[in-house]
Amino acid sequence: MYQYTDFDRQFIRLRAEQFRDQLERWQAGKLTEEQFRPLRLQNGWYVQRYAPMLRVAVPYGELSSTQLRVLARVAREYDQPEPALLAEAQATQEKLGEIPLADGRRIGTKLKYGYGHFTTRTNVQYNWIPLSKAADVMDLLATVQLHGIQTSGNCIRNINSDALAGIAADEIADPRPFCEILRQWSTLHPEFSFLPRKFKISINGAREDRAALGWYDVGLQLVKNDAGELGFKVRVGGGMGRTPTISPVLREFLPWNQLMNYLEAVIRVYNRYGRRDNSWKARIKILVKAEGQSYIDQVNEEFRQIVEDEGGPHTITQAEYDRVAANFREPDLDLSPANAEAETLELLRTAASDDRDFGRWLTSNVLPHRHPQLRAVMLSFKRLGYAPGDATAEQMEAAAELADRFSGGESRVTHEQNLLLPWVRRDQLPALYQAAKALGLAKPNIGLLTDMIACPGGDFCSLANARSLPIAEAITERYQDLDELWDLGEIDLHISGCINSCGHHHSGHIGILGVDKDGKEWYQITLGGADGSDLSGPATPGKIIGPSFSASEVPGVIEALLAVYRAERLLLAGDAEGPRHENFIDTVRRVGLDPFKAAANAARHPAETEAA
Repeated sequence: MYQYTDFDRQFIRLRAEQFRDQLERWQAGKLTEEQFRPLRLQNGWYVQRYAPMLRVAVPYGELSSTQLRVLARVAREYDQPEPALLAEAQATQEKLGEIPLADGRRIGTKLKYGYGHFTTRTNVQYNWIPLSKAADVMDLLATVQLHGIQTSGNCIRNINSDALAGIAADEIADPRPFCEILRQWSTLHPEFSFLPRKFKISINGAREDRAALGWYDVGLQLVKNDAGELGFKVRVGGGMGRTPTISPVLREFLPWNQLMNYLEAVIRVYNRYGRRDNSWKARIKILVKAEGQSYIDQVNEEFRQIVEDEGGPHTITQAEYDRVAANFREPDLDLSPANAEAETLELLRTAASDDRDFGRWLTSNVLPHRHPQLRAVMLSFKRLGYAPGDATAEQMEAAAELADRFSGGESRVTHEQNLLLPWVRRDQLPALYQAAKALGLAKPNIGLLTDMIACPGGDFCSLANARSLPIAEAITERYQDLDELWDLGEIDLHISGCINSCGHHHSGHIGILGVDKDGKEWYQITLGGADGSDLSGPATPGKIIGPSFSASEVPGVIEALLAVYRAERLLLAGDAEGPRHENFIDTVRRVGLDPFKAAANAARHPAETEAA
């Protein structure tokens, strides 16, 4: 992973000191709330429903075990609400009621604290840290080169990539050096610190798009042209929210060394013409869609001026690329295990046949690696009793121990809100499985229905129209049978508590969106969304299947949708392991939405629908 330089470390320390001064001046009344607000936001501090929320940046997802332990310490020592505040918040949430399950049980809200939350953009969030302790937390984070810089505000946010960056078997080129170059360029960039709206960039270096490029303000795909030269396919103007938009391609091939010059042009034009009079129309996707070719022409002209008239000041030299790339260091691993390859594979096959869950774990949680003796392993943070992506202080410390023991001290936060160990020796998989299983982090459900994405929703977020977490818990409760989960196969289920789409419901095979109807929680269901991966196909927003459903109806609606899938899916020829069922997303596209709509509507509770 990237090794921070002395300059990097000093920069983060100074930024923490600057924030302490800003916080103390606000506390003393020397800064107004209006003056302090953008300062705290650009350091990652929100004010949410009941308490401040801190968002810690994890650039392109990489975390050392040392950093994980500090994040655990923040959870244990600072993510602690005052008892009176917690009691008041809990009472407020309980007034929203419980969600009944088919077996008669009921799911409600039980607010938790002392944990971190992995987000879809590889950040880590905390929900209960008092603002009075904010500077102490930032000082602590800075000791391990963590911070909240530009995790909020109308600026260029955390740069994202594929969780398998640098290790993927299908990689064209490692995107991480470019992520880091862009991070250094964009951090506190004077022209781009107060854009019309937030701005997000994702880079993918593999043949498969595992970075949801079409959904980003800027999506960058590493490619090689016919001459074998490295460059980028550039997409601009994607986004979720009220107007889900898939970004168009502005450049099929941009030489890699022109990346920053071109992005400078893209964002200059956006900064110049982006809407500032209406926050709902301020994202770059609105400008690109409204202006079309005119926007592209202006970007190309701006790019020409930057290169020809200004001398291309942001051209990435080979020396600069080499400097940054050299700071990405692989762990010092012993790659000469006692067992030869054939013997190791036979041992794994034997272990898998003796333990069915271990065999499933090898299939779902263990991923190919560019080095034949290594594997990448997903630790599942989708388990009963915890919200998707939540990790207690104890669990983060335990994950750090696993990273030290099995992965050279490195882990990665994933887009799907799990934790990846990227440097696991193949012969150590059985030992890792047993250790992760003892911690509850080895559930073989990666890519399956319960490996869902969900935002914190109305339990914590002041913008949310409805709760996400009880809905996620109700579905998780229902689908605990691994045989059933594996029979259903790969399904992307995404849940958002409001139209801001932090749970990426638009890109889910099944999307659930919380909406408000006369002060009550209702949920809109979409089908057929895609993130751009090989499984899902080209990025596309799901389609709404009818009027919204009450909270109590949602678990039954999901059951009804899956029953249609079981009835309609095809049995395919498969491979050496035998025939397999058609994937859920393929069945939806083949048969259309009508049978799913009919089943969902049949699952309504007439009394609730009439009351609405």
